[in-house]
Amino acid sequence: MQNSSDLIIQERITRSIYLIRNQKVMMDSDLAEMYEVETKVLNQAVKRNMDRFPEDFMFQLSNEEWEDLQLTIEEQNDDHSLRSQIVTLKNDRGRHRKYLPYVFTEQGVAMLSSVLNSKTAIQVNISIMRVFVKMREWAANYQGLIKKIDELSQNQSEHNEHIRNIYQIIEELVRPSLTERKAIGFRK
Repeated sequence: MQNSSDLIIQERITRSIYLIRNQKVMMDSDLAEMYEVETKVLNQAVKRNMDRFPEDFMFQLSNEEWEDLQLTIEEQNDDHSLRSQIVTLKNDRGRHRKYLPYVFTEQGVAMLSSVLNSKTAIQVNISIMRVFVKMREWAANYQGLIKKIDELSQNQSEHNEHIRNIYQIIEELVRPSLTERKAIGFRK
């Protein structure tokens, strides 16, 4: 059973995961805040160990990606507008940067635990890995649900076609024939 602080941490992590270049990533400033280090310190540790961070583990955002991400963050903040000003100010941290931010994929986040070797980093990494696993499980369940919906839709289409055919046959049986029939019986 998870306690409320675990759930809060997991929600915070989930809100810090973005989809960029078709990959789920976390921004350096969000990770630094969670690890309780400055973004500059986190990036310096990464740069000292660049051989551990290939392009599929970490990459720097382009200007356009950074602008799009800032819009996404603003929309998130608007959705949570009931937060206090202090929290909002914390969320503004890292928005006015000298350099474009780095983002880390799930593998990059896992690699950070070997670069930032502190108890906080280890605990944060464990929480982040659990969130990524839950997101994969949710995506797998979602794909299964989509498949079931498609199957039901297909079955419904087949049933509708059968009902249309039955209706058409009933209509033909009930409707009087338009062709002239020969009179049956005696003629005078």
